[in-house]
Amino acid sequence: MAWRVLTIVATLGAFGAFGAAQAEPRLALVIGNSAYQAVTELPNPANDAKAMSDLLASAGFEVTTAPDLGQAEMRKAVGDFAAKVAQKGPDAVSLVFYAGHGLQVDGENFLVPVDARIGREADVPLQTVRLADVMNALAAVPSRTRIVILDACRNNPFSEINKVVGRGLAIVDAPAGSIVSYSTAPGSEAEDGEGSNSPYTRALLSVAKEPGVPIEQAFKRVRYAVHQETSGRQTPWESSSLTADFAFFPGVATSPPAVPPVVAATDTKAKGGATGATGTKVAAVTTGGRTSLRTVESWRNELKPLRQPDAFERVIAEDTVEAYQAYLQLFSAAPYQTRVRDIVERRKVMIAWYTAVTVNTTASYELFLAQHPGSDLMLTAQRLLSRAGNRQIAIATPVAVAPVCPPVPAPVIKPTRRKAEKIEKPSKKTTKRTAVRDAGPPPPPPSAGPPPAALGIGIGIGIGSMIRRPSYGPGPSRVTPGGHSHGPSGPTGGGMRGIGSSGGGMRGGYGR
Repeated sequence: MAWRVLTIVATLGAFGAFGAAQAEPRLALVIGNSAYQAVTELPNPANDAKAMSDLLASAGFEVTTAPDLGQAEMRKAVGDFAAKVAQKGPDAVSLVFYAGHGLQVDGENFLVPVDARIGREADVPLQTVRLADVMNALAAVPSRTRIVILDACRNNPFSEINKVVGRGLAIVDAPAGSIVSYSTAPGSEAEDGEGSNSPYTRALLSVAKEPGVPIEQAFKRVRYAVHQETSGRQTPWESSSLTADFAFFPGVATSPPAVPPVVAATDTKAKGGATGATGTKVAAVTTGGRTSLRTVESWRNELKPLRQPDAFERVIAEDTVEAYQAYLQLFSAAPYQTRVRDIVERRKVMIAWYTAVTVNTTASYELFLAQHPGSDLMLTAQRLLSRAGNRQIAIATPVAVAPVCPPVPAPVIKPTRRKAEKIEKPSKKTTKRTAVRDAGPPPPPPSAGPPPAALGIGIGIGIGSMIRRPSYGPGPSRVTPGGHSHGPSGPTGGGMRGIGSSGGGMRGGYGR
């Protein structure tokens, strides 16, 4: 009876999920670059793009297929796609699938169009499309879920730059509400495959068709399938910051993973972090594009009761450094231990490289070179170290600025205090007044020659302006009792009384 109730509940849940999936607008941009013009063509990207287009169309996506695009066409396709997503509203699901060549330079990832002609490292940003630009175009549009799938880590065909760029792609952090999936781990190369599809796309086509499988669980299954098919040479990787559930097809998953997750006892003691499916809290630690929710000791407790093949499948599906380290502590049989050890060593290099380029200082690059002196990223690290050093020197060098004379403060003039004058009472005695007669100014002295021309013109020009006075240099300012300064040598002017000059008549000599 109980199983019937569970079946009915599961069926109702499937119909609810189907209705929700139909309600959300789904759009996909599928790019497959095979016909490269400057290097050897890739046979499978065109096949992978067609197969993914068919899968996504059956899953309810409105698919835009764009095969063999040049750089300008790729940029336009991404821009047009982002505009189309914006028209569908904030509940839309957007997906970009790219198959073709991809490169990393200076810690950045680039998708290679078919018309790229790369002869040196500096040509990469000019001839390709930045993955960050694609991610930013999608993130700028309000949408519910953003999915980027890159089957783009194939071997680098541009021999001119093989020695100065790292293998594969670099680690990226998915923006909130997004998930980015690589066909192989960061710093590794993917295989094009011998069949009609690449190993990664073939595994994704198989797993995604199962109803009700969450996309993150689907990528875990794809990882283990590709790892096994390629004998450990290729291990897919993803970075997820999803905030909503998504499955390609609605329904209830019918084939759970062979090794179900086990919650270790130590998880319940972790403080902070996220809440897991069982309600226990686990501490979250970010390690370069991947958030680890478990400690090495926690993984040891979970893997200890498992057989080695089951433990191996478990850690490959989870793909965290802590899980791999716990596996290496518990199991030593080949070939699994060798595969896990190779994954851990390469992952440590890529996490250190992610940290170095994110911090982007001389200290970060020096630390990377000291920890991984012989890696394929050594030349790039040395170049970025020199660049960071030059930048710090430029910042530390003072800029020569012409000296600016400080303003001369105005002299502080203190008001002159007068002594209180004694007020005398008027005398009652009568004072005899004597009349004084003003005879006017004395006549000018006799001169042998004619008078100056200025004296013969009836305009207000003072004599003081006609006579060149000797220069005495700057002297102390004389302050009159009223508080006004008249310069270093007394008041100016000195014009003749009665001809328009200011300052009174000339009574002999300069000043008063």
